[in-house]
Amino acid sequence: MVALLAVTGAGVAVTGHSGLMGDGGDDGGPARGADLPPATAPVERGDLSSGTQVDGTLGYAKERKVNAGGAGILTWSPGAGDQVKRDGRLYEVNGTSVRLMYGTRPMYRTLKSGSEGEDVRQLELNLQALGHAAGLDIDDTYTAGTAAAVKRWQKAHDRRQTGRVGPGDIAFSPSAVRVKSADTAVGDQVSPGRPVLTTTASERVVRFQLDVSEGKLAKVGTKVEVALPDGSSASGRVASVGRTAKPGDDPADKTPKIPVTVTFDDPSDVGGFDQSPVTVNLTGETRENVLSVPVNALLALPGGSYGVQVVEGGRARQVKVGLGMFGSGRVEVSGPGLRAGTKVGVPKI
Repeated sequence: MVALLAVTGAGVAVTGHSGLMGDGGDDGGPARGADLPPATAPVERGDLSSGTQVDGTLGYAKERKVNAGGAGILTWSPGAGDQVKRDGRLYEVNGTSVRLMYGTRPMYRTLKSGSEGEDVRQLELNLQALGHAAGLDIDDTYTAGTAAAVKRWQKAHDRRQTGRVGPGDIAFSPSAVRVKSADTAVGDQVSPGRPVLTTTASERVVRFQLDVSEGKLAKVGTKVEVALPDGSSASGRVASVGRTAKPGDDPADKTPKIPVTVTFDDPSDVGGFDQSPVTVNLTGETRENVLSVPVNALLALPGGSYGVQVVEGGRARQVKVGLGMFGSGRVEVSGPGLRAGTKVGVPKI
Protein backbone atom coordinates (compact mmCIF):
# COMPACT_ATOMS: atom_id res chain seq x y z
CA MET A 1 0.00 0.00 0.00
CA VAL A 2 1.15 3.52 -0.83
CA ALA A 3 -0.53 6.85 -0.33
CA LEU A 4 -1.24 9.67 -2.75
CA LEU A 5 -0.33 13.21 -1.69
CA ALA A 6 -2.40 16.37 -1.83
CA VAL A 7 -1.06 19.89 -1.36
CA THR A 8 -2.52 21.91 1.48
CA GLY A 9 -1.01 25.31 2.06
CA ALA A 10 2.78 25.10 2.29
CA GLY A 11 2.88 21.35 2.91
CA VAL A 12 1.43 18.06 1.75
CA ALA A 13 -1.34 15.95 3.21
CA VAL A 14 -1.38 12.17 2.85
CA THR A 15 -4.51 10.43 1.57
CA GLY A 16 -4.76 6.69 1.52
CA HIS A 17 -4.83 4.95 -1.89
CA SER A 18 -4.27 1.20 -2.03
CA GLY A 19 -3.83 -0.88 -5.11
CA LEU A 20 -2.46 1.91 -7.27
CA MET A 21 0.98 0.34 -7.52
CA GLY A 22 -0.01 -3.28 -7.68
CA ASP A 23 2.66 -5.72 -6.54
CA GLY A 24 5.68 -3.81 -7.79
CA GLY A 25 7.38 -3.13 -4.42
CA ASP A 26 9.09 0.01 -3.28
CA ASP A 27 11.85 0.59 -5.80
CA GLY A 28 11.18 -0.30 -9.35
CA GLY A 29 9.17 -3.49 -9.57
CA PRO A 30 6.60 -3.63 -12.39
CA ALA A 31 2.87 -3.28 -11.80
CA ARG A 32 0.23 -5.28 -13.67
CA GLY A 33 -1.47 -3.54 -16.59
CA ALA A 34 -4.78 -3.51 -14.72
CA ASP A 35 -3.11 -1.43 -12.04
CA LEU A 36 -2.00 1.38 -14.36
CA PRO A 37 -2.84 4.84 -13.07
CA PRO A 38 -6.00 6.54 -14.35
CA ALA A 39 -3.96 9.31 -16.00
CA THR A 40 -0.38 10.38 -16.60
CA ALA A 41 1.59 13.62 -16.85
CA PRO A 42 5.08 14.21 -18.25
CA VAL A 43 8.16 14.98 -16.23
CA GLU A 44 9.21 18.48 -17.32
CA ARG A 45 12.59 20.19 -17.36
CA GLY A 46 12.74 23.95 -16.91
CA ASP A 47 12.73 26.78 -14.42
CA LEU A 48 10.50 26.35 -11.38
CA SER A 49 9.33 29.27 -9.26
CA SER A 50 8.00 29.12 -5.72
CA GLY A 51 5.94 32.25 -6.36
CA THR A 52 2.19 32.55 -6.03
CA GLN A 53 -0.70 34.85 -6.96
CA VAL A 54 -2.80 36.70 -4.41
CA ASP A 55 -5.72 39.10 -4.64
CA GLY A 56 -4.96 42.65 -3.54
CA THR A 57 -6.56 46.09 -3.41
CA LEU A 58 -5.23 49.19 -5.14
CA GLY A 59 -5.16 52.17 -2.79
CA TYR A 60 -3.09 55.08 -1.57
CA ALA A 61 -0.28 55.25 0.97
CA LYS A 62 -0.16 56.86 4.42
CA GLU A 63 -3.81 57.26 5.36
CA ARG A 64 -4.35 59.58 8.32
CA LYS A 65 -6.92 61.79 10.02
CA VAL A 66 -6.73 65.58 9.91
CA ASN A 67 -8.13 67.07 13.12
CA ALA A 68 -9.54 70.56 13.51
CA GLY A 69 -7.08 73.08 14.93
CA GLY A 70 -9.71 75.38 16.40
CA ALA A 71 -13.39 75.65 17.33
CA GLY A 72 -16.14 76.98 15.10
CA ILE A 73 -18.30 76.15 12.10
CA LEU A 74 -16.81 74.23 9.19
CA THR A 75 -17.42 76.60 6.26
CA TRP A 76 -15.56 74.72 3.49
CA SER A 77 -13.83 71.42 2.85
CA PRO A 78 -12.34 69.82 -0.28
CA GLY A 79 -13.93 66.97 -2.18
CA ALA A 80 -12.89 63.33 -2.23
CA GLY A 81 -10.01 62.84 -4.63
CA ASP A 82 -8.80 66.46 -4.43
CA GLN A 83 -5.07 66.98 -3.95
CA VAL A 84 -3.73 69.66 -1.64
CA LYS A 85 -0.15 70.88 -1.98
CA ARG A 86 1.98 73.23 0.09
CA ASP A 87 0.06 76.41 1.02
CA GLY A 88 -3.16 75.00 -0.39
CA ARG A 89 -6.50 75.23 1.42
CA LEU A 90 -7.02 72.14 3.55
CA TYR A 91 -10.32 73.18 5.18
CA GLU A 92 -12.00 76.35 6.47
CA VAL A 93 -13.46 77.22 9.87
CA ASN A 94 -15.46 80.42 10.44
CA GLY A 95 -14.35 81.63 7.03
CA THR A 96 -10.63 81.28 7.78
CA SER A 97 -8.65 78.77 5.71
CA VAL A 98 -6.28 76.31 7.33
CA ARG A 99 -3.42 75.86 4.87
CA LEU A 100 -1.11 72.91 4.37
CA MET A 101 2.58 73.15 5.19
CA TYR A 102 5.15 70.34 4.86
CA GLY A 103 6.72 68.81 7.96
CA THR A 104 6.71 65.73 10.15
CA ARG A 105 6.00 67.49 13.46
CA PRO A 106 2.30 68.24 14.08
CA MET A 107 1.09 71.80 14.54
CA TYR A 108 0.15 71.67 18.22
CA ARG A 109 0.73 75.23 19.51
CA THR A 110 0.80 78.90 18.52
CA LEU A 111 4.24 79.86 17.21
CA LYS A 112 5.40 83.36 18.10
CA SER A 113 8.51 85.33 19.02
CA GLY A 114 10.57 83.34 21.52
CA SER A 115 9.19 79.93 20.48
CA GLU A 116 11.84 77.25 19.97
CA GLY A 117 11.73 73.78 18.49
CA GLU A 118 11.62 71.65 15.36
CA ASP A 119 8.17 73.00 14.45
CA VAL A 120 9.73 76.48 14.19
CA ARG A 121 12.30 75.16 11.74
CA GLN A 122 9.53 73.47 9.73
CA LEU A 123 7.60 76.72 9.50
CA GLU A 124 10.68 78.66 8.40
CA LEU A 125 11.50 76.10 5.70
CA ASN A 126 7.97 76.46 4.32
CA LEU A 127 8.16 80.23 4.38
CA GLN A 128 11.44 79.97 2.51
CA ALA A 129 9.96 77.62 -0.11
CA LEU A 130 7.07 80.06 -0.62
CA GLY A 131 9.39 83.02 -1.12
CA HIS A 132 8.58 84.89 2.11
CA ALA A 133 11.84 84.27 4.03
CA ALA A 134 14.27 86.73 2.40
CA GLY A 135 17.20 87.26 4.79
CA LEU A 136 15.81 84.78 7.35
CA ASP A 137 18.20 82.35 9.06
CA ILE A 138 16.63 78.88 9.16
CA ASP A 139 16.94 77.61 12.72
CA ASP A 140 14.88 76.42 15.69
CA THR A 141 14.19 79.90 17.12
CA TYR A 142 11.22 82.14 16.27
CA THR A 143 12.90 85.53 15.84
CA ALA A 144 11.78 88.94 14.65
CA GLY A 145 12.85 87.77 11.18
CA THR A 146 10.50 84.80 11.45
CA ALA A 147 7.64 87.08 12.50
CA ALA A 148 8.34 89.37 9.54
CA ALA A 149 8.27 86.40 7.15
CA VAL A 150 4.96 85.25 8.68
CA LYS A 151 3.50 88.74 8.15
CA ARG A 152 4.48 88.60 4.48
CA TRP A 153 2.75 85.21 4.19
CA GLN A 154 -0.34 86.60 5.96
CA LYS A 155 -0.43 89.60 3.65
CA ALA A 156 -0.30 87.34 0.60
CA HIS A 157 -3.49 85.66 1.84
CA ASP A 158 -5.25 88.91 2.94
CA ARG A 159 -5.04 87.94 6.59
CA ARG A 160 -4.50 90.14 9.59
CA GLN A 161 -0.73 90.56 9.90
CA THR A 162 -0.06 89.42 13.47
CA GLY A 163 3.35 87.82 12.93
CA ARG A 164 2.24 84.68 14.76
CA VAL A 165 0.67 81.46 13.50
CA GLY A 166 -1.28 78.68 15.20
CA PRO A 167 -3.20 75.42 14.60
CA GLY A 168 -6.13 77.45 13.28
CA ASP A 169 -3.91 78.79 10.48
CA ILE A 170 -1.79 75.88 9.24
CA ALA A 171 -1.44 72.09 9.49
CA PHE A 172 1.71 70.08 8.84
CA SER A 173 1.96 66.96 6.67
CA PRO A 174 5.12 65.24 5.33
CA SER A 175 4.07 65.99 1.74
CA ALA A 176 1.12 66.83 -0.48
CA VAL A 177 -2.06 64.98 0.43
CA ARG A 178 -5.01 63.47 -1.38
CA VAL A 179 -8.41 63.81 0.25
CA LYS A 180 -10.02 60.42 0.80
CA SER A 181 -13.15 61.62 2.56
CA ALA A 182 -14.70 64.41 4.59
CA ASP A 183 -15.34 63.34 8.19
CA THR A 184 -17.37 66.43 9.08
CA ALA A 185 -20.02 68.12 6.92
CA VAL A 186 -19.88 71.79 6.02
CA GLY A 187 -22.05 73.65 8.52
CA ASP A 188 -21.21 71.35 11.42
CA GLN A 189 -19.56 72.52 14.61
CA VAL A 190 -15.92 71.48 14.96
CA SER A 191 -13.53 71.62 17.88
CA PRO A 192 -9.81 70.97 18.45
CA GLY A 193 -9.00 67.30 18.02
CA ARG A 194 -12.18 66.43 16.12
CA PRO A 195 -11.53 64.76 12.72
CA VAL A 196 -12.32 66.96 9.74
CA LEU A 197 -10.78 65.00 6.86
CA THR A 198 -9.22 61.66 6.06
CA THR A 199 -6.25 62.05 3.73
CA THR A 200 -3.67 59.88 2.05
CA ALA A 201 -0.43 60.47 0.23
CA SER A 202 -0.66 60.71 -3.55
CA GLU A 203 1.46 57.55 -4.14
CA ARG A 204 -0.41 54.40 -5.16
CA VAL A 205 0.09 51.17 -3.21
CA VAL A 206 -1.38 47.68 -3.13
CA ARG A 207 -2.42 45.97 0.06
CA PHE A 208 -3.11 42.26 0.45
CA GLN A 209 -3.20 39.50 3.05
CA LEU A 210 -0.93 36.48 2.87
CA ASP A 211 -1.21 33.15 4.66
CA VAL A 212 1.35 32.86 7.43
CA SER A 213 2.58 29.63 5.83
CA GLU A 214 3.59 31.66 2.73
CA GLY A 215 5.11 34.56 4.63
CA LYS A 216 8.61 33.84 3.36
CA LEU A 217 7.45 34.80 -0.16
CA ALA A 218 6.89 38.42 0.86
CA LYS A 219 10.01 39.76 2.49
CA VAL A 220 10.65 43.50 2.36
CA GLY A 221 12.24 44.26 -1.01
CA THR A 222 10.78 41.22 -2.79
CA LYS A 223 10.00 42.02 -6.43
CA VAL A 224 6.38 41.66 -7.56
CA GLU A 225 4.31 42.18 -10.68
CA VAL A 226 0.83 43.65 -10.28
CA ALA A 227 -1.97 43.00 -12.81
CA LEU A 228 -3.97 46.26 -12.90
CA PRO A 229 -7.71 46.72 -13.58
CA ASP A 230 -7.11 48.11 -17.10
CA GLY A 231 -5.30 44.96 -18.19
CA SER A 232 -1.80 46.41 -17.90
CA SER A 233 0.80 45.39 -15.36
CA ALA A 234 3.30 47.29 -13.21
CA SER A 235 6.38 46.18 -11.32
CA GLY A 236 6.90 46.92 -7.66
CA ARG A 237 8.40 45.72 -4.42
CA VAL A 238 7.15 44.64 -1.01
CA ALA A 239 7.42 47.76 1.17
CA SER A 240 6.15 46.42 4.49
CA VAL A 241 5.08 43.15 6.09
CA GLY A 242 2.96 43.06 9.22
CA ARG A 243 4.32 41.43 12.35
CA THR A 244 1.00 40.29 13.77
CA ALA A 245 -1.03 37.48 12.22
CA LYS A 246 -4.81 37.48 12.48
CA PRO A 247 -7.79 36.01 10.57
CA GLY A 248 -8.38 37.61 7.17
CA ASP A 249 -11.36 39.62 5.98
CA ASP A 250 -13.23 36.52 4.78
CA PRO A 251 -15.33 35.29 7.74
CA ALA A 252 -15.32 31.77 6.28
CA ASP A 253 -11.51 31.64 6.29
CA LYS A 254 -9.95 31.53 9.74
CA THR A 255 -6.42 30.91 8.42
CA PRO A 256 -3.96 33.32 10.12
CA LYS A 257 -2.78 35.98 7.69
CA ILE A 258 -0.32 38.84 7.67
CA PRO A 259 -0.87 42.23 5.98
CA VAL A 260 1.50 43.17 3.17
CA THR A 261 1.94 46.49 1.33
CA VAL A 262 3.49 46.89 -2.12
CA THR A 263 4.83 50.11 -3.65
CA PHE A 264 5.40 50.64 -7.38
CA ASP A 265 8.72 51.21 -9.13
CA ASP A 266 7.10 53.96 -11.26
CA PRO A 267 3.97 55.26 -9.49
CA SER A 268 3.20 57.71 -12.32
CA ASP A 269 2.32 54.75 -14.57
CA VAL A 270 -0.33 53.41 -12.21
CA GLY A 271 -3.95 54.46 -12.67
CA GLY A 272 -7.28 53.03 -11.65
CA PHE A 273 -10.00 53.75 -9.14
CA ASP A 274 -9.28 53.68 -5.43
CA GLN A 275 -10.01 50.27 -3.85
CA SER A 276 -9.95 48.49 -7.24
CA PRO A 277 -9.13 44.74 -7.12
CA VAL A 278 -5.76 43.68 -8.52
CA THR A 279 -3.69 40.50 -8.73
CA VAL A 280 -0.22 40.41 -7.19
CA ASN A 281 2.33 37.95 -8.58
CA LEU A 282 4.96 37.13 -5.98
CA THR A 283 8.05 35.81 -7.72
CA GLY A 284 9.58 33.93 -4.81
CA GLU A 285 12.64 31.72 -5.40
CA THR A 286 13.46 30.32 -8.85
CA ARG A 287 15.27 27.04 -9.51
CA GLU A 288 16.70 26.83 -13.04
CA ASN A 289 16.77 23.82 -15.36
CA VAL A 290 15.30 21.29 -12.95
CA LEU A 291 13.04 18.26 -13.40
CA SER A 292 9.56 18.61 -11.93
CA VAL A 293 6.26 16.74 -11.73
CA PRO A 294 2.77 17.75 -10.64
CA VAL A 295 2.50 17.64 -6.85
CA ASN A 296 -0.36 15.15 -7.05
CA ALA A 297 1.99 12.67 -8.75
CA LEU A 298 3.85 12.14 -5.46
CA LEU A 299 3.40 8.95 -3.49
CA ALA A 300 4.08 8.60 0.23
CA LEU A 301 6.29 5.55 0.78
CA PRO A 302 6.98 3.62 3.99
CA GLY A 303 9.58 5.23 6.20
CA GLY A 304 8.70 8.80 5.25
CA SER A 305 10.19 8.80 1.74
CA TYR A 306 8.44 9.71 -1.52
CA GLY A 307 8.11 8.27 -4.98
CA VAL A 308 6.37 8.50 -8.33
CA GLN A 309 4.76 5.89 -10.53
CA VAL A 310 6.64 5.78 -13.87
CA VAL A 311 4.58 4.43 -16.78
CA GLU A 312 6.48 2.92 -19.73
CA GLY A 313 5.49 0.34 -22.35
CA GLY A 314 2.08 -0.25 -20.83
CA ARG A 315 3.51 -1.10 -17.43
CA ALA A 316 4.07 0.92 -14.27
CA ARG A 317 6.95 0.88 -11.82
CA GLN A 318 7.59 2.80 -8.66
CA VAL A 319 10.61 5.10 -8.45
CA LYS A 320 11.83 6.61 -5.22
CA VAL A 321 12.56 10.34 -5.64
CA GLY A 322 14.21 13.14 -3.78
CA LEU A 323 12.20 16.36 -3.43
CA GLY A 324 13.33 19.92 -3.99
CA MET A 325 11.34 23.13 -4.23
CA PHE A 326 7.55 23.28 -4.48
CA GLY A 327 5.99 25.92 -6.72
CA SER A 328 3.09 26.58 -9.11
CA GLY A 329 1.50 23.20 -8.39
CA ARG A 330 4.71 21.29 -9.17
CA VAL A 331 7.63 19.90 -7.23
CA GLU A 332 11.29 19.49 -8.14
CA VAL A 333 12.31 15.80 -8.22
CA SER A 334 15.39 13.69 -8.76
CA GLY A 335 15.61 9.95 -9.11
CA PRO A 336 17.05 7.05 -11.17
CA GLY A 337 15.91 7.03 -14.78
CA LEU A 338 13.86 10.24 -14.59
CA ARG A 339 14.17 12.51 -17.59
CA ALA A 340 12.11 15.11 -19.39
CA GLY A 341 9.12 13.46 -21.07
CA THR A 342 8.92 10.47 -18.75
CA LYS A 343 5.27 9.72 -17.95
CA VAL A 344 4.23 9.56 -14.30
CA GLY A 345 0.91 8.58 -12.80
CA VAL A 346 -1.55 11.17 -11.57
CA PRO A 347 -5.17 11.00 -10.40
CA LYS A 348 -7.71 11.43 -13.19
CA ILE A 349 -8.95 15.03 -13.42
